Order: sequence, then structure tokens, then C-alpha cells
Amino acid sequence: MRPAGCQGMVMSDNDATLARLEDQIAWYDKSSGKNQNRFKALKITVIVSAALIPFLGALHAPELTAGALGIVIAVLEGVQQLNQYHANWISYRSTCEALKHEKFLFLATAGPYAVVRNPNSLLAERIESLVSQEHAKWTSGQERTEQMKQAGEAGPAPPP
Repeated sequence: MRPAGCQGMVMSDNDATLARLEDQIAWYDKSSGKNQNRFKALKITVIVSAALIPFLGALHAPELTAGALGIVIAVLEGVQQLNQYHANWISYRSTCEALKHEKFLFLATAGPYAVVRNPNSLLAERIESLVSQEHAKWTSGQERTEQMKQAGEAGPAPPP
């Protein structure tokens, strides 16, 4: 078995499975971190903007300034709602930790890997199951976001 990108190297099934596992752990770890940073940056900006509105009012700043901050808050909350940074952060972190858990059990030949004839096949199946579950959750979230967007444009959605 020769995975794409291995340019002539012949990898055992075990190496290919562990390479896939490491790749997925790295991707979910990086993606979780990016979504966490984006979520926190948006929320900090929203909090600071909201706190500035009454402060600027007390200073008798132009009403346009407070209005602009209100617009910033609304836009940032809309961006968060659209991109789901918080939900992605939590979901990706959860999947990353589940993949790390599988790696530890596999390397220690513990848990379900201790009792099967081919632990490598079980690891491959469990990796793909976790990744598939995450993909299904992401797809479902995208569909809900699209439905919410369409409902907002066309008015409230009819009851089921």
C-alpha cells in the first residue's frame, strides 16, 4: 500500500495508519486553535465595544460613535453566528482528543486493541469513524446555518 505523496516509499499498513492518525491529530489541533483564537478575538472586541458605549455616553461623545460601536457588535455577532467559531473550536478539540486517546490505546495495545487479531485494522476503522462523525456534524451545522440564513431572508420558517 502506497499512500499518495510517499514518492516511492513503501509503507506498511501500520505506518500508513499511524501517518493518517498523526495527520488528523495535527489538523484537528490546528483547526481547533484557529477557531478558538477567532472566537476569542471576536468576543473580546464585542465586550470592549459594548463597554465603551456607556462610557462614551458619559463623556458626551458624538452619538455617531456609540452607533458605530453598536454596528460593530451586530456585525461581529453575525460573523460568529455564520462561521460558528465556538462550536467548531469545541468540536474539533473533542475530535482531536478522541484521536489522541485512540493513539495511546493502540500504542499501549490496551483497551479494544488488546483483544483483536489485527489492531491496525481496528485503529484504521476507529480513526475513520471519528473523522466521519466529525464530518457529519460539520455538514449538519452547515445545513442549519444555511436554513437559518434563508429563514432570516424569507421570514420565520413554518413549523414542522
